Order: sequence, then structure tokens, then C-alpha cells
Amino acid sequence: MSLTYSETLAYLYDQLPMFQRVGASGYKKGLGNTLVLAEAMGHPERQFRSVHVAGTNGKGSSSHMLSAALQAAGYKVGLYTSPHLQEFTERVRVNGQELTPDYLVAWVARWRPLFEEIQPSFFEMCVALAFSYFAEQRVDVAIVEVGLGGRLDSTNIITPLVSLITNISFDHQALLGNTLVEIAGEKAGIIKPGVPVVISQTQPEVAGVFEREAAAKLAHLVYADQIYQAEFANEPAPDTALRAVAVTQHGRPYLPNAELGLPGDYQLLNLPGVLATLDELRALGFRLTEAAIRTGLRQVTQLTGLRGRWSIIGQRPTVVCDTAHNAAGLQLVMAQLQRLPHQKLHLVIGAVNDKDVAGMLQLLPLAATYYFCAANIPRALPAGQLAQQAATLDLRGESYASVAAAVAAARAAAQPEDVVFIGGSTFVVAEVEELYAQA
Repeated sequence: MSLTYSETLAYLYDQLPMFQRVGASGYKKGLGNTLVLAEAMGHPERQFRSVHVAGTNGKGSSSHMLSAALQAAGYKVGLYTSPHLQEFTERVRVNGQELTPDYLVAWVARWRPLFEEIQPSFFEMCVALAFSYFAEQRVDVAIVEVGLGGRLDSTNIITPLVSLITNISFDHQALLGNTLVEIAGEKAGIIKPGVPVVISQTQPEVAGVFEREAAAKLAHLVYADQIYQAEFANEPAPDTALRAVAVTQHGRPYLPNAELGLPGDYQLLNLPGVLATLDELRALGFRLTEAAIRTGLRQVTQLTGLRGRWSIIGQRPTVVCDTAHNAAGLQLVMAQLQRLPHQKLHLVIGAVNDKDVAGMLQLLPLAATYYFCAANIPRALPAGQLAQQAATLDLRGESYASVAAAVAAARAAAQPEDVVFIGGSTFVVAEVEELYAQA
């Protein structure tokens, strides 16, 4: 008996471990299962060109900007990212259009006997699904975001045209290592023989890791921030996501009067890596005009469907949500939040239990009212526990039974000149219904 779409999703989620929901127990190290799946499916990963994107923060935004620029240049572009926010099919897109539910149902039905034989992880199946879809869709190029780490990540069976590593900071230490050098070693695992690698940010403490790996693989290495610098020329207005960005290339103006459709301050760290990666693709023969790059940067959310990166979903009060969920990302978001004109700050905050929650809480402002909540996933830290931890740092507020209840309470309490922020976890942002009304 064939499964419906909802039954197919239930099979994926319930029958197989899923890192997004359960954490480390859903993570399988090694490429063995992925290679078995690829072999059975005729090696779809060899049937399209690709760009591989790894890093602690910024890999999702960078992947979407690359996809948007290539789409604007007229290419048929596959985009694989994780996790999804609201709907599973967001993970796999072609020219911004999500994988169809019908394809997913038929694909799972076809390969279910193999899954039950080898018991792949949820993520291993997702990668096989994406690569199969991209091959069948005959994409010109696919942007493939690493799920976790790099060296042992299921996506690492591809040989891309270019590899991009955005930055290295602390996240998933239990799986990737407790030092930046160890984490960088896992990310550097995507560097392939003879394949150019772009590093978005020069970080002296880990530069040697990348340089040694690139030298061993005879891979040309580029530090993007030594070529490009970017600054925003204005603050994001509450009624638009566009921000004017001033870019220089080797100190000379580049893309004058450009606009970026992702208004978060942290995008200034991602943009050089994106531009340098596009340069590498251009050197390989891709037609990437200045006009196409401008359009891609300006229309990135419309072209790719990206949500949850400094998304402004309400005015009077201003309501912002962002998926930053580790110290490096959250620090930048909090600095930008403090700059928004406001009378009072209202923060709707949730966390997952395998993150450095104490470290996250230390970055939050004292002068704010808090609304603690838990996303509807097993990994979520109960709202009451989060509120107790926050209270030890003098962060005061109430706990709520759901994200929706916390958001409603914050909106009700906020005055027109206040600011409401929703974040702390990707999964909290995923439950904000207003985010999808904009799409």
C-alpha cells in the first residue's frame, strides 16, 4: 500500500533517527551508508556540477546568495540546505521551487526496501534524495550546504567545482571537537584534490589547518576577506529588507550602489566569500555579469525562498526574528538589535538542550522583558528550565507553553515604539507563522 505525503514524512521522521529532532543520536559518522545509497541510485552526485559550502555560521545565507546570483545569470540551480523551517520540502529546491511532495512520496516508495535493509540516518536519506532530484532535474549547478562538520558529512561524496568555508566558531562541540582547530579540521575535510577553496574569513588561529589541507590536496586557496570588504551604508528600515552595501575589491570600489536583500549585520562576513566563490566560477567559464550578481544579491529571498535571517515581520512594534543560535552568531544579532530605535525590548527566547545555553544567555541584554518558550521538538529545553537559568543572570520574564503563546504575549505587551525579537533557536523561529505570510 502506497503512503500519502503525510505518512511518508511520518516514516522519515519516526522510523529513522533525525539529528534535527533528537540530536547526537541521529548523527552517523562516516560516508558508508551514503555511498551505498549513491551506488544503488546510479551515482546521481556525479551527474551535476556543484559548489560545496561548509562553516559554523553563514553557510545557509552564503548558499542562498550563491544560488540567487546563478539563477539571475540564467542557470538552472539546485539548492540543498538544512534544517528546514516549516516544511520538509524547503531542503531541496531548483530555482527556488521546493521539491514536490509527489516526488518525495514516489522516491521513498521506490527506495524503502533499501532503507530498511541498511538503516540510513535521516540526513543520509535527505542527501540521497537531493542528489537524485538534482540529477533528474538536470540542473546546471547545485549549491550543496554541509549539514554538520564536513569531513564525515553525508554531502561529502561530491567533487565540487569550488569549496567555500564560511567561518569557524564553537557549535556542536560534542561531535566536532572542543577547540577551533579541531572544528576547522572537520570543516577542512571538504577540500578536494585540485578543487579551489574559498575561506570567507581570515582567522589566524585556524588558518594553518586550511593551508596545510589545501597544500596537501594541491587545492588553490583564497581568503575572500583579503580581496573583498563590505560595509552597509545604512540601517535596515522597518518596512524594507534592502540595505545599501559598499563593496571594495582590493581597495577599489566594486558593485557601486549595490543592495543586499539580507539586512543582518553578519552578512558582511558572508558577502566576501560569496563574491570570491563567484569569481572562481567565472574563471571556470560561468557567465556571471555584474547585473546578474546585483540582481541576485538584491532579490535573494524572492529567488530562493530564504527566511529567518533578520526577518522583519511587523511594524509598530517592530518585530524581528533571526535563527542565530550560537555565541558567534547571536553576539552580532544582539549588537544590531540594540541599535534599532526602541523604547523597550521584548525578547521571545527558546533554546535546544545540547547547545551552550549558559553562554547564549550571557549575550542577552539585561534591559529587556523576556518571554521564554520551547519549540515543539524533543531537543527543546523546557521553558521553565530556561527561565530558571536566565534568572541566575538577572534576565527576568515569564515562561510560556508554546512559541505562539510567547509571541502573542510579547506582541500584546509591546507598545508601538518598542521592539520584539524572536530567536535563540532555529526551531523557535520555525514556529513563527508570520514569517511564512511574507513568502
